[in-house]
Amino acid sequence: MTEQVMGMPRIGDMAPDFTAVTTQGSLQFHKWKGNSWAILFSHPADFTPVCTTELTEFAKRSADFEQRKVKLIGLSIDSVHSHLAWRENIREKLKVTIGYPLIADLDMAVARKYGMIHPGEARRSRSAPCS
Repeated sequence: MTEQVMGMPRIGDMAPDFTAVTTQGSLQFHKWKGNSWAILFSHPADFTPVCTTELTEFAKRSADFEQRKVKLIGLSIDSVHSHLAWRENIREKLKVTIGYPLIADLDMAVARKYGMIHPGEARRSRSAPCS
């Protein structure tokens, strides 16, 4: 059976809604987002150097996003426990606090809704770049 992957939402489309487990508990995307804009970004694996840089830069600029009524939320296929350990490692080593939620998309359901997976790929490569 061929895996069906939805295309990336297009400009003007309503962002696909989902409920997911995050580092801040379970959330329903549209309810969490409210009337704000949101940036949903993905990374293939916790504890990778490029992705760590991405997370810390978003965190360092979080006040700028908040001022513009934009919420940040990260996504990867790693577990909440891994996300929490990574977040703590970033706080200890880089002195940066990640204040936005990180989604644990173990079954890749959210990534599929947003067209973030190549057709036929079972799991993203641990060495793949951040997206």
